[in-house]
Amino acid sequence: MPLGSVKEFNKFYNSSKKYHTKYFVLFVVKDAKKRFSVVASKKIGGAVKRNFAKRRLRALFIKQSTTINNSIVLVAKKDILDVPFSKLEYLFSKALKALS
Repeated sequence: MPLGSVKEFNKFYNSSKKYHTKYFVLFVVKDAKKRFSVVASKKIGGAVKRNFAKRRLRALFIKQSTTINNSIVLVAKKDILDVPFSKLEYLFSKALKALS
């Protein structure tokens, strides 16, 4: 179940652990709801580029979903469009380990 309102996102951002990479920011909150959301702002580019970035982040989550027991928000950065997916996988697993 994704986060819905701006208030929920702000509360999530303020109470979460953060892990920054060159390609995305991972926000993690330990709770029982196990929610997941993806954010790609207009800084990424047009609608096609934003959707591509969100698809990549969702794919990262799906590959690791069995090991994740927390609520997560992934925020895309502009460089995510040009990096190989294998590097994103490596950084995502590294970020999850760092925040566990």
